[in-house]
Amino acid sequence: MKKIFAALLSASFLLSPMVVSQASADDHRRPPVVVQKKVVIHKTVVRPHWKKGYRVNASERSRFSNVNDYRRYRLAPPPRGYRWVRADRDFLLIGITNGVISNVIVGR
Repeated sequence: MKKIFAALLSASFLLSPMVVSQASADDHRRPPVVVQKKVVIHKTVVRPHWKKGYRVNASERSRFSNVNDYRRYRLAPPPRGYRWVRADRDFLLIGITNGVISNVIVGR
């Protein structure tokens, strides 16, 4: 009985490395799993609020829309040499010739 037990114990010690090597060989045959993660970062540029005395350059002025019906938005009539323009939600009273902001009405 002791001889059979010793034989089984020694056989298990001899066979265990072969079983482990077979299992590790199976792992190497499998292609590696590659996880790809797509990260998208949205950056928004927030323009600071308009200020009186700021000079609006020509490229910024081209993006504004003229406000011809200023009474609809309850704006005062522009003085001679000025016009109302709309920048996003803000209304700006700018000089026609130099582009200097003389009045700002925020978000109506």
